[in-house]
Amino acid sequence: MPVSMKDLDPAFHGARQKEGLEIWRIENFKPVPIPTYLYGKFFMGDSYIILKTTALKNGSLRHDIHYWIGKDTSQDEAGTAAVLTVELDAALGGRAVQYREVQGNETEKFLSYFRPCIMPQPGGVASGFKHVEVNEQEHVTHLYVTYARSSLNHDDIFILDTKSKIFQFNGSNSSIQERAKALEVVQYIKDTFHEGKCEVAAVEDGRLMADAEAGDFWGFFGGFAPLPRRAPVEDNENYEDTAFKLLCFNQGKLEPIDYESLVHELLETNMCFLLDCGAELFVWMGRTTSLQERKSASEAAEKLLSDNNRRKTHVIKVIEGFETVMFKSKFKEWPQTPDLKLSSEDGRGKVAGYYTKGKVAALLKRQGLNVKGLMKAAPAKEEPQAYIDCTGSLQVWRINDKDKMLLLSSDQSKFYSGDCYIFQYMYPGDDKDCCLIGTWFGKKSIEEDRVIAVSLASKMVESSKFQAVQTRLYEGKEPIQFFVIFQSFQVFKGGLSSGYRKFIAENGIDDDTYLEDGLALFRIQGSGPENMQAIQVDATTSSLNSSYSYILHDGNTVFTWTGNLTTTLDQELIERQLDVIKPNLQSRSQKEGSETDQFWSLLGGKSEYTSQKIGRENESDPHLFSCILPKGNLKIREIYHFAQDDLMTEDVYILDCHSDIFVWVGQQVDVKVRLQALDIGEKFLMLDCLMENLSSDTPIFIIMEGSEPTFFTRFFTWDSAKSLMHGNSYQRKLSIVKGGGSHTLDKPKQQTPAYSGRSIVQDKSQRSRSMSFSPEHVRVRGRSPAFTALAANFESASTRNLSTPPPVVKKLYPKSFTPDSSNAPSKSSATAVLTGLSDRPNYTTPKSVKDGSKLEKPTQEEDVKHGIDTMTSGVESFTINEDAKENEPEDDEGLPVYPYDRLKTTAAHPVTEIDVTRRETYLSSAEFKDKFGMTKEAFSKLPKWKKNRMKIALQLF
Repeated sequence: MPVSMKDLDPAFHGARQKEGLEIWRIENFKPVPIPTYLYGKFFMGDSYIILKTTALKNGSLRHDIHYWIGKDTSQDEAGTAAVLTVELDAALGGRAVQYREVQGNETEKFLSYFRPCIMPQPGGVASGFKHVEVNEQEHVTHLYVTYARSSLNHDDIFILDTKSKIFQFNGSNSSIQERAKALEVVQYIKDTFHEGKCEVAAVEDGRLMADAEAGDFWGFFGGFAPLPRRAPVEDNENYEDTAFKLLCFNQGKLEPIDYESLVHELLETNMCFLLDCGAELFVWMGRTTSLQERKSASEAAEKLLSDNNRRKTHVIKVIEGFETVMFKSKFKEWPQTPDLKLSSEDGRGKVAGYYTKGKVAALLKRQGLNVKGLMKAAPAKEEPQAYIDCTGSLQVWRINDKDKMLLLSSDQSKFYSGDCYIFQYMYPGDDKDCCLIGTWFGKKSIEEDRVIAVSLASKMVESSKFQAVQTRLYEGKEPIQFFVIFQSFQVFKGGLSSGYRKFIAENGIDDDTYLEDGLALFRIQGSGPENMQAIQVDATTSSLNSSYSYILHDGNTVFTWTGNLTTTLDQELIERQLDVIKPNLQSRSQKEGSETDQFWSLLGGKSEYTSQKIGRENESDPHLFSCILPKGNLKIREIYHFAQDDLMTEDVYILDCHSDIFVWVGQQVDVKVRLQALDIGEKFLMLDCLMENLSSDTPIFIIMEGSEPTFFTRFFTWDSAKSLMHGNSYQRKLSIVKGGGSHTLDKPKQQTPAYSGRSIVQDKSQRSRSMSFSPEHVRVRGRSPAFTALAANFESASTRNLSTPPPVVKKLYPKSFTPDSSNAPSKSSATAVLTGLSDRPNYTTPKSVKDGSKLEKPTQEEDVKHGIDTMTSGVESFTINEDAKENEPEDDEGLPVYPYDRLKTTAAHPVTEIDVTRRETYLSSAEFKDKFGMTKEAFSKLPKWKKNRMKIALQLF
């Protein structure tokens, strides 16, 4: 399309290249920009062009052009607006979508720019009408339709604005959601025209005069009188069953095209086409068509609607290569990544070729068009944030024999590809307890185990009274929240469940279940110690990737391999994962390009492999949809420029972020529908309404109103008090608009958890779970990271293995309190620290669910039995149990007794060979009471966090 900026109206030169709105009014058939303070104020006798520019996450700009036609606008002026939108699109590089908006039948996308509403005013420029001037000193009472009783009906909602009060009249057939939305308009009128200082009254259709507010309302209409039933009006624009028609615009005429199936190949890049779908009329403009051809096609579309008196039909104009999802969905098939066909003169004659978007931009630039924003550089990729507290407690069950089996703490991060798991994570939220219950399906797990896992997890959610967030995850598609919950995560080949074992036996499948003394290769990945994974892959050379580190073992032979594209962080993670996979064996380091023959031999010989990093799926710009389920079929409606107030408590909504799907369920949704929430999410993935090629394995989160996690609310400007209000969505908003405040439910108080599987989490430098290391040396193994980190305080420099660098010790106290390591605190110091503990927010950890019917927490005895060490953040626990020396005195618990000065972490000669996590137990009863101010029995009854604070104050960690 050879177009120069000289061919375009000067008003469009330098059109917006940043986010926001820009509006022109048609005056004397020319576009005239209007000041920003008039945005949203439209006159019925005028036509307008509206440009909406949106910055996308990939760094590019998206343009949507709308032309609004007032009900009193002349046909000539409306046609001018339609043609000028083509010029504006050309000024922007020829990639915008153009929409025709008719007063009273605007698209929701258009209305979302002017929330809560637009209020067309009488008058106009080109029509000869005068704009209505309002005396700001006198408030004019008016109904926001024709001010007459005959305007009222039972189906709609009406707003009557008077000097001292705003009335909202709710037709008896209007819905709760419609009434709630109307209140947003009432709030706008109150704030805009009354400075927020007037009363608001709600009048229900049919309410008698005995009601004072109803009496006041009807007084403005000469008294109460029943409204007549409105006779049904024939709608000549009912297009539900209209057959699609494809027309080609050729030499100024529209020619119908016969086709058996509507396919993409019918469209030609050097032509313009009209696709008539009844309610929508699409104008498709080939990339190589001229500006004049596009203008003529737009005029032909306007004439077609005018000749057939189709006022309500929406016109959407799209450019080849930038079609809307709605347009593409009309075709039987549409290529996922269609090639952009262009014609170009390259000095060797006219040839048809396939061009990248970069070449399209270059071509348009040569034609003098503004291509700024078409090829903006994508922002640098950053590791996604989890938006979840990782100091909570975790329990994991494996599905086995139609039931769930609780895993030991040491095994809860070790999953098998042939098994299904249920996990429950309990953690403190901003103002209440939070619980996440999820299912994880291995790639080779059987369908029977998956069904059982979902059923049992759903029962757990029901037992929590739907206050827990539920998620369904597949191996390889886990979201960042999952990994930071587990922090150190391993996936092994094969499976341990009886269902999987039976399946491979019956089908004659080789059992490749991981064996500790067998041959295995693990790919190490993650962004840090708080998010790292070891994934078992095929033990072949082709599994290697220059961007990763690997662990290879065969019995007691252990190799580590680091690719040339890895970082020091990748090399640190491999050491940490060795502590889990092969904690007691030395490893032999292999760098890419200098491998030994034995290494290649274990992998079956050296061959080619790739260096393409396996990245996490990018999160795209989120889209919100409201959902209905007529006769079991999912129907959705997109909500543009959404906000928290769009979430109605009576409805179900889906937030599509491409990499994750959130199903939000209001508190007043029927229980039967709540139980179908996961099915709704599954159906949405199958529907793939945005044609994003969504995978059925995409993570789904089920979120109940009032229990929204931070990783959901971050997409909104969130006020948690709104979800705690009583009543339906209309009653809640009415309470706010009337100025009566928000009557909220009682918030659950937070208490100290009886069990916590995580310690306090500081910044990344303090989250280290394993010792740092020198990549130049083979690490001396045998000690767990937890032992090394904690024992470091009690080893002198002379006794530490000098070949191993000093460990990074994780701080177990908050930044606000750092004990002075030079002086041992006295009893009064410890008391002073404890005095401030009353300011600590208490929280109650939600009880875990057993068998879907009963809530329980693991007991202290179970923790000990399972080897749980709650002070090491889920890292492998340790306990040193050695016989007490015969010559040492023993306390009541049978433990040796040492003086306080030798039990301090800062002691010159600290006691060794004790359980370093229970230093206080080695004090005599008398000295214990002197230091802690209480008996050992009283101390044992304190919550764990308070015990830890007291020991910190006394430097006994």
